[in-house]
Amino acid sequence: QVQLVESGGGLVQAGGSLRLSCAASGRTFSIYNMAWFRQAPEKEREFVAAVRLNGGRTYYADSVKGRFTISRDNAKNTVYLQMNSLKPEDTAVYYCAADLAYALADRPNEYDFWGQGTQVTVSS
Repeated sequence: QVQLVESGGGLVQAGGSLRLSCAASGRTFSIYNMAWFRQAPEKEREFVAAVRLNGGRTYYADSVKGRFTISRDNAKNTVYLQMNSLKPEDTAVYYCAADLAYALADRPNEYDFWGQGTQVTVSS
């Protein structure tokens, strides 16, 4: 088992930046692929970005590609999401997720462990 705790959310103006962190505890962090999802009110949970267990490959949703960067520091058991050029449509609760599968995935039901989420609000 692994526990995930997100932090770094907040309120920013459109065009601004935020850096989210997800701290993991429990089993060895480096064996998990990690991902960020987001969920706006009354909408499905949406894939944002994923990173391979060793940080060697990343995968992004088209809606955030070029603006967001996922990274991880296995020595600190932490995954990050750097969000630049934020837009109002980025407003959502952002969730960190961990996956024991071999390949990167973009479906929520492929992930084994989830954090509680952190709110990101982007004003126009």
